[in-house]
Amino acid sequence: MTSGTIIVGAGHAGVQAAASLREEGYDGPVVLIGEEQELPYHKPPLSKTFIKDAAAKPQPLRGESFYEGNSIDYRPGLHVERIDLAGRRLELAGGASLAFDRLILATGSRPRRLPVEGAGLAGVVSLREVADARLIRELSASCTDVVVLGGGFIGLEIAATLRAAGRNVTVVEAADRLLGRVVAAPIGKHVRQRLADLGVRILTGTTVSRLEGERGHVSAAVTAAGERLPAQLVIVGVGVVPNVELAEQAGIVISNGIRVDHQMRTSVPEVLSVGDVASYRHWFTGGDVRLESVQNATDQARLAARTITGGSDAYGAVPWFWSDIGDMKLQMVGLTAAADSHLTVGTPQDNRFSVYHFAGDRLVAVESVNRPADHMLGRKMLAAGFSPSREAVAEGADALKAALAAAG
Repeated sequence: MTSGTIIVGAGHAGVQAAASLREEGYDGPVVLIGEEQELPYHKPPLSKTFIKDAAAKPQPLRGESFYEGNSIDYRPGLHVERIDLAGRRLELAGGASLAFDRLILATGSRPRRLPVEGAGLAGVVSLREVADARLIRELSASCTDVVVLGGGFIGLEIAATLRAAGRNVTVVEAADRLLGRVVAAPIGKHVRQRLADLGVRILTGTTVSRLEGERGHVSAAVTAAGERLPAQLVIVGVGVVPNVELAEQAGIVISNGIRVDHQMRTSVPEVLSVGDVASYRHWFTGGDVRLESVQNATDQARLAARTITGGSDAYGAVPWFWSDIGDMKLQMVGLTAAADSHLTVGTPQDNRFSVYHFAGDRLVAVESVNRPADHMLGRKMLAAGFSPSREAVAEGADALKAALAAAG
């Protein structure tokens, strides 16, 4: 008898790993463990459509029949206490245990806590799972003023959604610009202007020193400069922390996440890790990264399944990301860290443009606002290792397609 493969974490990465094991012909037991009681669901809508529609329900990643039909033993509401590597067992809360031959850690990440007075007041919420989104939806329906702490994707998506619903929204960002970790300056500047035009107040280079409350519920955020911002709802979006504790306690190597090789193996070969929690040397940049995206999670999960079933290919997916902020569909492909120049095409004033990023003559990323065709073409070029001339970029999509075709 084989103990099979256990997957800890039932988000995008964990569900895809289970599905891909079956697609790759794996015939051993597959157990998928999730801490939530919900059927695994899509998370991107939580910060947008879900919180503005009182009737919206979580969108399942797979129907319940999928798990039954593929002999995937989905176990919701379980908490893993410890990994016993010597005995190849998981110890669960309550005293039960599960044996495994292979283990996939898809434990994801959690919101970073806000280290200020008043952070524990009612009405102070971080968004990570559907219960949080339900609370934001409920609270926002009866509030007037919202303060969003953090100018990243999640914070800005919520800010735009709640402002469109008529709330007074203030965004407080410690850095000197929005989206500083995830997009280049031209995109961040454009997003700021569009949100300001929508009526969102944006404070950059600003931090909050404390939160004030009345009868246990938040009533205001006070900035380090002493300004009091009224708030019946405070959204905390100041980053995430990878959930490495299980792996770390087991002695698995940690380096800004659970360290994995090019086949998603950890320092313990029978244990793999995928998704937001996995840290690796990226083939595209040569640097160490931990990417928080649905695309990265699902692509790594597919590769982990191939590794378990005997595959030898290395992770080589081109990273891409997206965000919907108000009337802006942001799509990014590649990584901009190495870029030393960029070229903008399209018209920012019309809310439709793309920024092509180069490191020397090498195309390393394309960031687009409401130009999905540019994004798709960028994915094709980067996947092919093709770097167009700046002249071809300036000429437009037809010239780029022709150049890519000519390059074979």
